[in-house]
Order: sequence, then C-alpha cells, then structure tokens
Amino acid sequence: MPTPSAPHVTPSATSTPGPHDLPDVSRLVVGVLGGTGPQGRGLAYRLGRAGQQVVIGSRDAERARTAATGLDIPGVRGADNTETARDSDVVIIAVPWEGHSEQLEHLRGELAGKIVVDCVNPLGFDKQGAYALKPHEGSAAQQAALLLPDSRVTAAFHHLSAVLLLDQAVERIDTDVMVLGDDRESAATVQALAARVPGMRGIYAGRLRNAHQVESLVANLISVNRRYKAHAGLRVTDV
Repeated sequence: MPTPSAPHVTPSATSTPGPHDLPDVSRLVVGVLGGTGPQGRGLAYRLGRAGQQVVIGSRDAERARTAATGLDIPGVRGADNTETARDSDVVIIAVPWEGHSEQLEHLRGELAGKIVVDCVNPLGFDKQGAYALKPHEGSAAQQAALLLPDSRVTAAFHHLSAVLLLDQAVERIDTDVMVLGDDRESAATVQALAARVPGMRGIYAGRLRNAHQVESLVANLISVNRRYKAHAGLRVTDV
C-alpha cells in the first residue's frame, strides 16, 4: 500500500502554523507493533474507537487477528508485523524493551518512509520497584532513530495506563501525551493522533535527544500508582 505524504497543516487565521494548528489525520492507517500486549491493545482500542483505521501487529498473525476480534471495533484488524508495517502510514512501536532492537532491525525496509512512534520504556525492576535503564544510544527512541535511518522517528504515548485504555467503561482519558521528534511535521501528526482520543492532548516536548527523561518518568508513575492505587497520567499546565 503506497504511503501518502504527511498531511497538510491548515493554519488558523495566520499563514504560519501555530503550536495548536494540527493536521487532519482521520484517514491515516495506524499500525501497532506489539499490539497484542496490554499497552498496544489499549492504544489500538482507543484509536479505533475514535474512528481511526488500525492494524494490530504481532509475530503471530493469528494471535493478532484474535486480539483485533476481541476489541470488536470496526476498522481494527490484525496481521503479522511485516504486513502491519507495510500497510500502515504511522507505526507505533509498543514491543517489550528486550525485543526492541531486533524487531526494528527486522522491519527496517517496511518502515522506511513511515512515521514511527516509539512508546517503549526501558525499565528494570528489583525489590525497590521500577527504575529507568539508559540505553547506550541514550533512549529507546534514539535507538530506533539509529536503526531506522529512512523513517521519521518520534516518541510518544509513554505515560498512559493500559488499564484505563482498555476499560470500556472509561469514556475519556484525561491526560497529555508528550510528543518528541526532530521533524516537527511528523510530531504534529502524532499530536493530532493523540487528540483523536477524547480527553487527550498531544503536546510537543522537544527533540529526540530529550526522550530519555520522558521514558524514565514512567518509573516514577509506577511508584505513584502503587502508593495511591491509581492510574496516574500527566497534565502540562498553561498550554
């Protein structure tokens, strides 16, 4: 399936797009690699529920189709990772950190030219709880950018509770999504995808070199959730 160019941003009242001018992304197909895991399925569910065409990806195509059928949302289907990457305009990486580099190296060709959204959080766990790992490249997103030189890599969707995403009784996910990327147009596309979900905002949060602290903050949120029995997210004030 040919990949369309990034959607045109239509400014509101000025010739130069402002920070709140986002593109129309309603016709883009979103693939979710690692879509059978809780975070991936949750993102697929919310985007599909918002009307987005979504492909859930897995190494096992049958497992992906079963996951898609279980969500019971029109426009959401399952496929193997290769087909998912090939058929999608935007591809979310929601695989476990341990398999991150292997998956991306394997799909480098299929992901060429695509907007890739890395939401992987490199974490370790011990008796004291979760703690951040720092990859040699600096962050999972920077590792992705090095492994996918022909893709437009962004980082987003790190701080979302899979429990809330998958809870059908929850109508709104009241949280901000911090979006990082070196290509501003690609980042705006991801911001707009986040904004498709009721209650969410996509907030531009800098270049990929700043992704480590965004990824590592998840360890703090896990501590918050355990202490308060909550599903904490983030809100950015005065924006």
